[in-house]
Amino acid sequence: MYLNLIQIAESFGVSEKVVEAWIREEGLPFTRDRDRLLFDRVQVSEWAATRSLAARAGFLAPAKSVLASHLQIGPLLRTGGIWRGVSAVDVPSLFERIVTALPGATPPVRQLLSQRLRAQGGVTMAPIGDGFALPHPSARITMGRDAGTVAILLLRDAWPLSEAPVDDTPVTRLIFFVAPSPRAHLHLLGLLSRQLVGGPLRALLQQGAKDEEIIHAIEVVDAALLEAHETEAKS
Repeated sequence: MYLNLIQIAESFGVSEKVVEAWIREEGLPFTRDRDRLLFDRVQVSEWAATRSLAARAGFLAPAKSVLASHLQIGPLLRTGGIWRGVSAVDVPSLFERIVTALPGATPPVRQLLSQRLRAQGGVTMAPIGDGFALPHPSARITMGRDAGTVAILLLRDAWPLSEAPVDDTPVTRLIFFVAPSPRAHLHLLGLLSRQLVGGPLRALLQQGAKDEEIIHAIEVVDAALLEAHETEAKS
């Protein structure tokens, strides 16, 4: 959800000039839409939290989201999809294609992310061994609340690594992800790493399982983790 300049000012009980000063001097995140300034509610809330600023109106009240209480891989994977038989030379353009379809992100944010992916060193490949890698944007930005995505790329030829390989197995299975915020990035990286170490994802990809089998297995794990998270929150 995006708020305008007036709503942001009313939320914090300050003037519009103060908000404009926050943009110039304090790095308040915003998106320019023609002659308007728009503010993503999640970005503003995170920015305010680091400065101990409390909203005084309801515009910044938390909204429910699939990513709000516990990040889940299943919905993100349905967004990014599973791509089979991908040539290694086509991987960079496919990353951009996935990014341009990000839900919940504005066109300027998608364009910015695409530019960063094209830049030298714009993607961290993060090989983890046994033919797997977890590529992700090297520079992370805060996007819309539901703007994350996970995509599985199954290559028909090996990805050429610029860094020293973890083992002697060629990298042919990429789990590309974009998180909605830097904080969510670390959480999502941990979730995916655990899936490839002790979860079902590793075995399913090695066995050549069908798309729905893979997604279903991930959603079962999501449900179990969500139940554990809710139980812990109640205790």
